[in-house]
Amino acid sequence: MTVEIREVEANGLTFTCRTAGPDDGEPVLLLHGFPETSHMWVPLMTDLAAAGYRCVAPDQRGYSPGARPPDVADYHYEHLAADALAIAKAAGFDRFHLIGHDWGAAVGWAVLAVDPAPVASWTALSVAHYRAAAEAVWAEGEQADYRAILDLFLSDQAEAALGGNDMAGLRMAWSESSPAQHEAYAAVFGQPGALTAALNWYRASDAHRQALEPGGLEFGAVATPTLVLWGKNDPYVRAQSVHGAAKYMTGPYEVVELDAGHWLVQERPDEVRENVLKHLAAWKLT
Repeated sequence: MTVEIREVEANGLTFTCRTAGPDDGEPVLLLHGFPETSHMWVPLMTDLAAAGYRCVAPDQRGYSPGARPPDVADYHYEHLAADALAIAKAAGFDRFHLIGHDWGAAVGWAVLAVDPAPVASWTALSVAHYRAAAEAVWAEGEQADYRAILDLFLSDQAEAALGGNDMAGLRMAWSESSPAQHEAYAAVFGQPGALTAALNWYRASDAHRQALEPGGLEFGAVATPTLVLWGKNDPYVRAQSVHGAAKYMTGPYEVVELDAGHWLVQERPDEVRENVLKHLAAWKLT
């Protein structure tokens, strides 16, 4: 199956999207994380398309040249969720399956907080319920190393640390990615303002603390049928985060622990594919 690239107008912005699969297939929206792009989904999209699903994966806000507003406030959870819902609508998806990894998973949880009605099933890779994840980051215990990374991302040294020396910092994060993915990611992060825009997700969330503050978007109970895939060797998302998520889940809920780190699509493609296909088939739209 061929993966095509097209521009989608949504929420007043223009998003570069990868698409695959038959026009009449059950719709699937896939949301990438940091520091990747929609290219991370190409292998899974190819498999889903072969199984008859219609896939759309956007380069999200800040990553698409036509969707790169300048202010940190433009990257609050509500805007990211509104983008995802608007892209789905622009693609003609009245109801759809939702899949997200890393920050894309956080956006997926935000979508469910804003409007769960269109989402037939939800698959979160690496990040279980986002409020539980934020609680774990800022609790005493196992996430001190990740907090140090967040301190860097919020600082004015982040762009140089990640983007300097031919993107050496970013390339360390791409250690599990293919050469084609390296090329695709570098092409985006090499654009003016792209790295700052991607880091603004962290800055707007105040390193995830905004998910815990009153008055913001409430990440509450979730009834949508949910599958969480988590790598038990993930250095950024530890067990405390995953175990704390169950109290927020009121609908069908499954957690699958993989012998992997954070980059599940690259490290365990067969297991990801098998679990995703099983979950989508269990919660068919018709």
